[in-house]
Formats: sequence, C-alpha cells, structure tokens
Amino acid sequence: MQTTRQWQIDAIGPDRRLTIGERTLEPLSGNKVLVRTEAVSLNFRDRLVLESGMGLPLQFPFVPASDMAGIVEAVGPDVTRFRPGDRVISTFSPDWVDGRGLGDARTPPYKTRGGFYPGVLSQYAVLSEEWYVRAPDTLDAGEASTLSCAGLTAWFALIERGCLKAGDKVLVQGTGGVALFGLQIAKAHGAEVFITSGSTGKLERAVALGADHAINRHDGDWVEQLYQLTGGYGADHVLEIVGGPHFGQALKAVAVNGRISVIGVLEGFEVSGPAGLLLLKAPVVQGISVGHRRALEDLVRAVDQTGLKPVIDKRYAFEELPQALDHLYRGPFGKVVVEF
Repeated sequence: MQTTRQWQIDAIGPDRRLTIGERTLEPLSGNKVLVRTEAVSLNFRDRLVLESGMGLPLQFPFVPASDMAGIVEAVGPDVTRFRPGDRVISTFSPDWVDGRGLGDARTPPYKTRGGFYPGVLSQYAVLSEEWYVRAPDTLDAGEASTLSCAGLTAWFALIERGCLKAGDKVLVQGTGGVALFGLQIAKAHGAEVFITSGSTGKLERAVALGADHAINRHDGDWVEQLYQLTGGYGADHVLEIVGGPHFGQALKAVAVNGRISVIGVLEGFEVSGPAGLLLLKAPVVQGISVGHRRALEDLVRAVDQTGLKPVIDKRYAFEELPQALDHLYRGPFGKVVVEF
C-alpha cells in the first residue's frame, strides 16, 4: 500500500498547529487516478478555513488548500480522460462541471477542495478523474496551480458571466491573486484597466504588468480619482474584492448599468451600500463563487493562446508551508506557491 506525506491540522483556530503527517492511499480502481502533486497555490480563503473552519464539516486530520498542479502517475481501468504522464490541475468545486450552480435556495452548495472535501497539500492523491483538468502547456507547475481558484474567479467574473468586450473599463481592487488575474485577463480582451492599491511600489508593478491607470487609495478619495480619469463615467466592471461596507464604494464606482462582481470578504461577510445608487444606476450585482470545470478548461485554452503568465510573488518548498502562509497573510503581489 502506497503512503503519502501531507500537511494537516487536528483542530481549527488561530492557535491551530500545522504538522506533516502520513496516511495510506486507497487502492487505484474504477475511474480514479493517482496524481503526484508538484505545486500548490495558496488563497486567502485557506487562511479563513484554518482559523475558523467557515462553518464547514471538516474531517480531522484535515488537509488544507484547494489549488494544485501535478502529474498523473497511474490510472484505474475505467479512466478515459487522462493517461499516465499527463499534467493536470485540480478543480475547485469537483461536482460542478458546467451550467448553473448546484444546490437550491435553502442549501446553496459549497462542496469544494480544501473545505468540504480534503485539500491538496499532500504529495499524492487517488481521486476521480472528474476532479481534474489538463494543465496548460505553456505554464510550469507552480504557475498552473494558480488557475484553479484565483484565475478562474477572475475569468468567471469578467468573461463567463461578465461578457467583457474590448473597450470596457475594468476596476480592479488591490494586487492580490484575483486582482492581477483580472488585470491580465481584461487586458488580453482589449479592456481599459484601473487598479487601486495603497502601495506606490505595487502600483508601479501593476502598470508594468499592463494596467492603464494606477489609483493610490491613500491619495484622497479613490472613487473621485476614478471619476476624474473617466470623465465621470465610472467602471463597466468592478471586481469587488474587499467586501463588507466597502461594497458601498463599489456602488459609487460602477458605471450606470455596469456590473459589480462580489468576490472577497476581507472586511466582512455582510455587504452594505446605499440603496439609492443601486436603484438609480441599476447595475448587475453578481456573486462569484469561483466557477465550474468547463470554464476552467476555457481558461486553460486562453492561457495557452494568449501567453498569459500568472504572477507569483514567491515560491516555497513543501517543508516551508508555515513561512508561505505568513507571506500570504502579509499581502503578496500576486500568488504564493508551495512546490513539492
């Protein structure tokens, strides 16, 4: 029986202790594949799960994180989508293949990797072939691992649901993983990108990455700066990554009949804003819970066609996960990756 090393916790909370453990893998059968993990990309959501559990039914010892890239080592007798040697990336919501989200109004779904399902910080895994898609040919494992959540979130907001077109004005908040993917995806589709940050250095790096306008939120009212840059028009698309009462700022920034994609919860899960602006501007307000597998496959093709390169702030070794999480908490420029 093959075993695997994995990062795990036995309880949640700010004082939870991450340790490296070992478990036995189940035998390969049916449509399952044995995948060797090469890289894992970290998300702010991983921190929330580790510290609070997010109300999810975690099974202990719990393995965190949702985004990985790896290589298929062996396949079960019923596997049709992959062969040994194929490079793959994980899907965030394994059960959501296409179409509308799962669940119903009473119980909307949140059956994701690194939450309801065990995470990916394990050297090997035996899982259904349906839980993976092919990795891009043009990215290394660390880069490819960033697509499953951050990349797909931005793609789903702007392309799959947002129907972004050339010439649209896109407002991106901050310089984290989703924000920089939003910048790059928007530019690849011919949009004009406005980015906000409290760091001059990060804004300069964002401009070098392709942003058309940099707005320092410490230099006065950032919404007013957006108005001045757009002649009062605002933004056709707003990636609302902050959450909480900051949603009111997104309502101020969005153009009439524009679109706000609610993605982040950095300032809380209870969003609030002025109803007057919501009524008068009549924007589309859409919640984005990452996306389905078919959209991830679309993103992979787009990455290979456009040459998009995910921004990785730093790469850490498997044994350096605690340092990688510390980096994540400090606010990276782009993504933090753990390599195996």
